[in-house]
Amino acid sequence: MIPVKRIRTPKGFDAKTRQPGTAWLAAHPDCKRPKDFWSPFKNHLARGFRNLCGYAAMLDPTGGTVDHFLSWKNRPDLAYEWTNYRFASESMNKRKGTADDTVLDPFEVGDGWFEIILPSLQLRLTEAVPAAFRAKAEHTLNRLDLRHGEMVIRWRRQWYVLYKQGKLSLEGLSAVAPLIAAAVRKQLGTSTP
Repeated sequence: MIPVKRIRTPKGFDAKTRQPGTAWLAAHPDCKRPKDFWSPFKNHLARGFRNLCGYAAMLDPTGGTVDHFLSWKNRPDLAYEWTNYRFASESMNKRKGTADDTVLDPFEVGDGWFEIILPSLQLRLTEAVPAAFRAKAEHTLNRLDLRHGEMVIRWRRQWYVLYKQGKLSLEGLSAVAPLIAAAVRKQLGTSTP
């Protein structure tokens, strides 16, 4: 995970998402899933996350999803609230499920809290994680299988191999997988841009 700054509510969100969504939810209190009024703003959310999954901190070639940080099952009142949305890969969103704020919020993460180990591509916490967040950070690594899960290692490996083959510059790697790029810079003994 990498730090993400809060994203301003996009123009038109209230009229196109919040109002019709809240009305729909009131009319369908027993729904299994809320109607998707948020997708028209997914690209705005993605840009705010630099198109990186908020949990895996990598570009998701499948396009990503809108994650309700506090799940609609637990907090239906937040189903159509911009401040509750995070950009995430579909697989991370599914793994998180209804874990809600037992996992780290991408908006809580500080600089240098996580690092990739080369060549294993495993993710670990650093000493920069404040004591108040360490247990939650550990839980996040475990819940989302971010440390060394097969899927996420394969995903990291794809970006790392493209870099190693010269098909992706270090600057390009930084854009699509900033934690891997930071690990490469550390290995090379160069500073982060």
